[in-house]
Amino acid sequence: MQADEPVTILTVAREAGVSKTTASDALRGSGRVSERTRETVARVAERLGYVPNGSARHLRKASTGTIGLHVPEVLTRSSYYMSFVFGVVEQAARHDYDVTLITSGQRRSRPPRVDGLVLGDPLGGDPVVESLMATGLPTVSCERFPGARQADGVVWSEHAPMLHRLLDHLSTAGSVRPGLIVAGDESDWAASLHRGYLEWCATKDITPRVRRVSFDATGEEIRAAARTLLAPESSDGEAVDALVCAPAGAATEVAPMVRETGSGVLLASCVDSAATRMADPPITSIDLRPREAGAGCAELLFELLSGTAGPGTERVHPIELELRPSTHPHP
Repeated sequence: MQADEPVTILTVAREAGVSKTTASDALRGSGRVSERTRETVARVAERLGYVPNGSARHLRKASTGTIGLHVPEVLTRSSYYMSFVFGVVEQAARHDYDVTLITSGQRRSRPPRVDGLVLGDPLGGDPVVESLMATGLPTVSCERFPGARQADGVVWSEHAPMLHRLLDHLSTAGSVRPGLIVAGDESDWAASLHRGYLEWCATKDITPRVRRVSFDATGEEIRAAARTLLAPESSDGEAVDALVCAPAGAATEVAPMVRETGSGVLLASCVDSAATRMADPPITSIDLRPREAGAGCAELLFELLSGTAGPGTERVHPIELELRPSTHPHP
């Protein structure tokens, strides 16, 4: 082989001493090829640095070689969703697929040219999500869709139980009046947090102190919600002694207000980020592990496409509670 000769499947076949068809079947794991031959062809391909022609392979399979990824347009500025996107893209690359980003601001007259779809935290009432789910394309959602339809596959997390753990931690730290800032129930994630908070308050015989904000709430809207919970005249006449912020970025938005009260209010976030880790003091947060969530959604979609997973498959994505100084008891 000449030094500048491109390495093709024919090159691999010639070096391995097999036919082109056998070499191709060996590398794809198909056909009637002995395990010994598969290993020989794989070793030769690795030694030669053979890279399959993805475009040709997708063409043979009548595939676009692309999956679609939808995230709500109002969330594309969030560091959580950027990490989620990276997770999807990285997993797609492992399968030699590209990713087309679809946002709710895009109104389409035809279905996207993709093999399947990943929906990141789809919002109920989003017409673009409704139209995407009606295309008949294999679909995986991160969290359940709060509507009549459900995706073929769902990757979800146990948000309510994790919030219970966080509230138990705040109680141990001395809180008896925890408050919650949460977005509307059009998101399954936000609805789960709201429900989990109300359930916990009911079991502890604690008056719920909730302020709901829009899903794309501005900083001012979040600060206004915090003011009503931190003020003595709020709720039942007593200010909260702990504040849980559900929307991404909300805890760091209200952290200066909490410090200014000087009352030792505990502060926690339902979404971890670099900002919560670097805050002063660092903020206790729920780590949703978005990059891994994105990768898990993409992997489930590829399993649906290959037939190794069937419609209706659901998987639990583990999340973690990161305890930090913002919820340490004050002397």
